[in-house]
Amino acid sequence: MAGTESVQERLDHFVDAITDSMKVKVASIYLKRPGGDLELSATRGLKKSAVHKTLMKRGEGLVGHVSQTARPLNLADAPAHPLFSYRPETGEEKFSSFLGVPVLRGGRTLGVLVVQSEQARNFNEDEVEDLLTVAMVLAEIIVDDERVGGKKAALKGITLNPTRPETFQGKAFADGLVSGVAHLHVPPVPPSDLLAENIATEEIRLEEAVTKLRASVDAMVRGEAATLSRASKEIYETYRMFAYDRKWVKRLREAVHSGLTSEAAVERVRNEHRARLMKSRDPYLRARLHDLEDLANRLLRILSGESVGPGNREISDDAVIFARDLGPAELLDYDRSKIIGIVLEEGSMSSHTAIICRAIGVPLIGRAEGVLDHVETGDPILLDGETGEVHIRPVESRLAGFQLRMSIRGEMFKAYEAIKQKPATTKDGRRISLLLNAGLVVDLPQIEQSGADGIGLFRTEFQFMISEYMPRLNEQTDLYRQALNACGDRPVTFRTLDLGGDKILPYMDPVPEENPAIGWRAIRIGLDRPGLLRYQLRALIAAAADRHLRVMFPMVTTVDEFITARALFDKEVQRASNLGQPLPNKIEVGVMMETPSLAWSVRAICDHADFVSVGANDLMQFFFAADRDNVRVSDRFDPLHPASLSILRFIAEGCHDSDVPVSICGEIAGRPVEAITLVALGFDALSMPVTGIGPVKSALLALDSAKLKDVITPLITIDSRVESVREHVRQFCMQEGIPI
Repeated sequence: MAGTESVQERLDHFVDAITDSMKVKVASIYLKRPGGDLELSATRGLKKSAVHKTLMKRGEGLVGHVSQTARPLNLADAPAHPLFSYRPETGEEKFSSFLGVPVLRGGRTLGVLVVQSEQARNFNEDEVEDLLTVAMVLAEIIVDDERVGGKKAALKGITLNPTRPETFQGKAFADGLVSGVAHLHVPPVPPSDLLAENIATEEIRLEEAVTKLRASVDAMVRGEAATLSRASKEIYETYRMFAYDRKWVKRLREAVHSGLTSEAAVERVRNEHRARLMKSRDPYLRARLHDLEDLANRLLRILSGESVGPGNREISDDAVIFARDLGPAELLDYDRSKIIGIVLEEGSMSSHTAIICRAIGVPLIGRAEGVLDHVETGDPILLDGETGEVHIRPVESRLAGFQLRMSIRGEMFKAYEAIKQKPATTKDGRRISLLLNAGLVVDLPQIEQSGADGIGLFRTEFQFMISEYMPRLNEQTDLYRQALNACGDRPVTFRTLDLGGDKILPYMDPVPEENPAIGWRAIRIGLDRPGLLRYQLRALIAAAADRHLRVMFPMVTTVDEFITARALFDKEVQRASNLGQPLPNKIEVGVMMETPSLAWSVRAICDHADFVSVGANDLMQFFFAADRDNVRVSDRFDPLHPASLSILRFIAEGCHDSDVPVSICGEIAGRPVEAITLVALGFDALSMPVTGIGPVKSALLALDSAKLKDVITPLITIDSRVESVREHVRQFCMQEGIPI
């Protein structure tokens, strides 16, 4: 096959080789056209005049059925099958036996490979396995041929390798505009590594890798190791089930026995599962696809001998990572300085990866369904973190327009840089504190770079989530001390562990729940497992020796919960004092107000808390009964709805009346329109991702908050009929020249 010049010549050689080796009369290749029709693209045994003329509609005939189901079809008497579609131009009426297998790559069905014979018989298992192997090799070779050969190699009307400019619409989870090149988180196995030189050696490699995989999964369940961030009891049990599943391992062994390398075997079995499950309408079955993906990825990494550690994965200097989903531990496997953007088929606005991306200023697009089937490593990419669009292989005109927007955005950031050291003071004299959300060491340099007034929310659970084991006392203390050192005299507010919900530690024993967002999480875990909470409080007290310590408890629903939690803190302070350890020179213990029940008890909680921080993300999801991780409902409400603004105003007024400092953190604090509205409601401190500091400060410097308060106050009364005050605020900004 070496030395041929086009895909067509390769296809012709392919069918010749198949008929000779399998001793069949007919071998045919059908390839999928852009609309979904299957075109007879090469044959030996059928009439050559039918090539590129015979088309099978989507799902039509036996060939269409194989394509649609992504499963082999083995028939002794094909013409008797109810789906048989006779095409007189092919001359196939004399052939009885039929074996068709899908040509799969990356979950996409590229076509169907068919063999037929006159004798009425079922093909045996070895023959089916051989044809599946041939189909996998065929997929990689024709795609690689087309990629290398370009238009010269391409078949007219058929695109096997994605080459055209394409745009996918997703959800913007982290802001930014970048131009770079694609890097697939799990690239396909290259054609050169598909076929085994020594089957016996390859079988040993596979068995050793499967043994290591099972051991690692067992270790996760036992709590001895944890390399996957998206962890729950159910996921672990599913991993274990698949890792020990006889059918899955049998398919891997059969693929290797047929002549594939272990890597190619994993890829082939993964393709089979992916193609079938992606066609299912059952959400549970589709969700199992992710379990299989993660397991296959893990096995491939074991086979490659890859060192799994921070920054060890090789990527280009301007890489846009493409993945189905990505946990925070996997994200940190890459050199962060080389990642300029991330695109996910799954993900959510409040996922751990999204939070980290916003913290480190890396634009992220999620929910870009189907994008992985249309992108290859090395493709030029434009990622629009403002609109949620990702442009693959863009045309020159789009590239020019995008670069203009990037240039304008660059000028804006220069303007933000110029005001970095300037206090965020409104035109009517109110000094607003702009704080950062953080949680990892990589976040800390952003404090100086952004000119933030401190850290308003330090998510301590991130250290636990990316670790392979429970962080020791000294490790926790060291991280908290680094955060305090990075801020100098500026405040750092540490939130105690906000675990539960979607944040279950791999090395803990989680409890599966029907509604985890309102289940056993955050302070509820801390109060029920006081040893874990006191262990963390001990580290915080030690880290803040002779310094200012601010600690707040999350997800508090009643005043009594806060009183109980504060008593645990006081015990740890007393313990440190009894041991003669240096204590913080100032201590403030606050509460994160995330539940409507505590919001309506604002004056009561102010009798006990030194400060209040409103967790807007959770408060809004509970207030509107809309799960922020559920794409069907997460964007159904506007946080600038009069009802939500009324409860926020109630909180701000209650804190001011009690002379207790109040701040607000969450996505709305980092967006200019929402931020200036919050300031008009009475909030004097906003905590946000690093990307929000510049835009929000720019808007605040041009704001007369008293004027805006006069505009929105009549709109948020109890009998208001306004659906949102957003447009009113935008109109105000236009009139006042406020940049938003």
